[in-house]
Amino acid sequence: MNKLLVFAMMLTSLPLFAKDSPFACNLSAFSAQERTRHFDELGPALRRLRTGVRELPDGYAFQFPSDAKTFALLAEWIEQERRCCPFFDISLQVEREGGPLWMKVSGRPGTKAFIEAEAKSWIKQ
Repeated sequence: MNKLLVFAMMLTSLPLFAKDSPFACNLSAFSAQERTRHFDELGPALRRLRTGVRELPDGYAFQFPSDAKTFALLAEWIEQERRCCPFFDISLQVEREGGPLWMKVSGRPGTKAFIEAEAKSWIKQ
């Protein structure tokens, strides 16, 4: 068998992604100040601002007002959350004509169950 064919066979057998991270928050991704900001300030503030929750097949979507301050808080929270929970897919949708903001938190199988177990305060209406 020629070397090129062997190499091509090896490439096709490699997984598309590296090993998936575990379903656990990596709190060491934060400094003490960032941890306080994320869990004691941003999270509670965003939960108070949340105006709706939509269940999705693979996670949840959270509705927020479309003002600039809420947008900035969401952007800050998302940047931090992606570091401590890299298994989440997080997107922020800005609806047209001044409609609400939607933050979608989803991911691979098991993500929705993780959200339901570890982030109940985000889900309850």
